[in-house]
Amino acid sequence: MISEKKIDNFSWFLLVIISLIWGCSFILIKKSLVAFSPVQLGCLRLGISSLAFFPVIIYYRKEIEWKRFFTFVLAGLTGSGIPAFLFAIAQTRVTSSVAGMLNSMTPIWTLILGGIFFSTGFSRLKVTGVLSGFVGASALLWYGGGQNKMGVEPFYGFLILIATLCYGLSVNIVQHYFKTTKPLIISALSFFSIGIPALVFLFTTNFIFVLQTHEEAASSLLSVVVLSIFGTVVASVLFYQLVQRTNAVFGSSVTYFMPVVALGWGIADQEVIGFIHILAMLFILFGVYLIKRD
Repeated sequence: MISEKKIDNFSWFLLVIISLIWGCSFILIKKSLVAFSPVQLGCLRLGISSLAFFPVIIYYRKEIEWKRFFTFVLAGLTGSGIPAFLFAIAQTRVTSSVAGMLNSMTPIWTLILGGIFFSTGFSRLKVTGVLSGFVGASALLWYGGGQNKMGVEPFYGFLILIATLCYGLSVNIVQHYFKTTKPLIISALSFFSIGIPALVFLFTTNFIFVLQTHEEAASSLLSVVVLSIFGTVVASVLFYQLVQRTNAVFGSSVTYFMPVVALGWGIADQEVIGFIHILAMLFILFGVYLIKRD
């Protein structure tokens, strides 16, 4: 009989800290876009994160399966590369709070793609959870996705859904192709494989000019650095420690707290929050709950 790991106070502390860090990501993206373009933000985020992960690659260099490098690239593109740009583009028209709510669709896409491509199977409860999630997402897209009014530009909300689809695909790739690989190695090499090219591309844009002339460049750059170091590197390390101390189910509880934190930041930043936002978020989280319960 396998004994269950005890959920102690420090584990709860880690859960709260991770939720706060990841929940702040969307407001940091918003602040980063004040000076930088979505492409510049995406490149900066990936580049800084890859440099921060570089010591991990050096430390674990003998354990890395370099022959699977292109699989790491695929995991990096779907789990980090593509979403970094999609979120940046989307949040030029979608509020940070709505972005945080839509991000909760990740576990639902993980289930759908796992069932389609990896034969993970569906149950009636999971199907109900998927439907509930899509009801909530649809409500946000058509009634709560706009930046200035309710439901102005749902196209940009779709970009976030595509980003969460990428997250879901990445989770399945990792689960099926990296079962014996340390999570930190996966994160480090995935970021490094796409982050360095992104950093090189950054300097083909007018990044230096913006940095020298835009009056908000310093504050936006600080937001990107905090987003990259804390929202990616530190949070990843803490999350893996949390899962090792407890279990994957407890660790996945972050899904429920992140949108609440994003909502709180949206209110603090004077974003328009209506009843439809709250109701839609509850539909999505209820769907996630049904999937995880099953």
